[in-house]
Amino acid sequence: MADIEREAMEYDVVIVGAGPAGLSAAIRLKQLDADLNVVVLEKGSEVGAHILSGAVLDPCGLDALIPDWKDKGAPLNVPVKEDNFYMLGEAGKIRVPNWPMPPLMNNHGNYIVSMGNVCRWMAEQAEEMGVEIFPGMACSELVYGDAGEVKGVVAGEFGKNPDGTPGPSYEAGMELHGKYVFLSEGVRGSLAKEVIARYELSKGHCPQKFGLGMKEIWEIDPAKHREGTVTHTMGWPLGSNAGGGSFIYHLENNQVYVGFVVHLNYENPHLFPYMEFQRFKHHPIVADLLEGGKRVAYGARAISEGGWQSMPKMVAPGVALLGCSVGMVNVPRIKGNHNAMLSGKAAAEAAHAAITAERSGDELNDYEAEVRGGAIGKDLKKVRNVKPMWSKWGLMPSLALGGLDMWTNTLGFSLFGTLRHGKSDAAATGEAAKFKPIDYPRPDGKLSFDRLTNVSFSMTNHEESQPCHLQLKDDSIPIKVNLPKYAEPAQRYCPAGVYEVVEEEGKDPRFVINFQNCVHCKTCDIKDPSQNINWVTPQGGDGPNYPNM
Repeated sequence: MADIEREAMEYDVVIVGAGPAGLSAAIRLKQLDADLNVVVLEKGSEVGAHILSGAVLDPCGLDALIPDWKDKGAPLNVPVKEDNFYMLGEAGKIRVPNWPMPPLMNNHGNYIVSMGNVCRWMAEQAEEMGVEIFPGMACSELVYGDAGEVKGVVAGEFGKNPDGTPGPSYEAGMELHGKYVFLSEGVRGSLAKEVIARYELSKGHCPQKFGLGMKEIWEIDPAKHREGTVTHTMGWPLGSNAGGGSFIYHLENNQVYVGFVVHLNYENPHLFPYMEFQRFKHHPIVADLLEGGKRVAYGARAISEGGWQSMPKMVAPGVALLGCSVGMVNVPRIKGNHNAMLSGKAAAEAAHAAITAERSGDELNDYEAEVRGGAIGKDLKKVRNVKPMWSKWGLMPSLALGGLDMWTNTLGFSLFGTLRHGKSDAAATGEAAKFKPIDYPRPDGKLSFDRLTNVSFSMTNHEESQPCHLQLKDDSIPIKVNLPKYAEPAQRYCPAGVYEVVEEEGKDPRFVINFQNCVHCKTCDIKDPSQNINWVTPQGGDGPNYPNM
């Protein structure tokens, strides 16, 4: 395919991904110079279609970017009124009081939002300023210059046959060149992964750590709805099997976000994160809330959890990584959107200064310095030990010691220094023979649901005649290695039922990839113990079509 000729368009800055980081960068660039040519390329069918987040939003990023966001109608309509935290047992709960928690854990002044709707609003602001935004335009390749710098991307390639060759309706797409390219693809983006590997940006940093976040939107009985209430839980049903927890956020219109996060460094390959989520909803605290309601949407995505220690170098010649492409989630706060926005603003300011100085294609080192030394770095450095403590010592010790560490960090020091993360989440997976299989109750169709039924509520669709975007480096590994050694955990870690092992009488087992179900969470790319699955972007517009996630 390298001999394909494509038309090229020239821009000052090319931005991949219309999430909070990419849109913030676009808006800030136009604030600094209305004459800059800025383009945002979004693989979803519309802005917001692939955005999934909790989300309780700290508005500090919006405050810095668009101080008059309230007057402009930003969809931050539900201020947090009540903050609850519980430790769960199988049938009971213990309320954890708010007073021992460090001030940074307080949600006062934050808002329960749909980040999809926030991004739709941000896109409107950007377009009014002259930013070109093209949804349905997946970026499939990077374009490199003669000096090895990133100079652009290939976008809008359609119509390949399943084997990757051009089909009868093939469209080659275009090259979009920029003086700088910003990658704001979200967690484990395919282009960001290529840049990190090519320029060895993770060298000297801890491996990135991840969680899998699953979320449903429910319409509940108005008598049970408490707009502005935020509840987080830990403990049951995960217990000692995995780290993680839940969130329940009451937004407007009698709707509730119900979410569940499983840290992907779990050892037991029999663990089934999706079924842990479904089982969680049968706890009395959740079941009582949801009884008589109906689920109206479902989705899932990976979450970057490595924090300060795992942030790779963010710049290489001609390119900068923004937001979750770097990993800027504050794990104990369960928040990263504010840092994504601040990263977009910082990258824009560095690129504007470089372009004003007639530079291009070099490293935007001022951006990296601002991220590490500014508000983002201060936010993440205070909580840097919480995740490694949890991984090394378990839930209860990490709650006590992590709380102590966050308190001392507010005073400018840590008793623990900087703890390092261990192995990657893939390498953390243990051999199946060393663990007991877990017996999960069958979904009841009222509170809990099977995966394929739930995936239909993500409005996911992929054109079936295109190449599979879930690429196996070696087709034999799932059956020859992963099945006997790990009981092929792809059957369980995927929250969309993409992978299955089909066993038919008299025939060898087959590994089947139902890529049409994929919700683009990237868990397979992260957790596969053989690191045999490479997630690449499908053709533009395909994937989930989330409403107000």
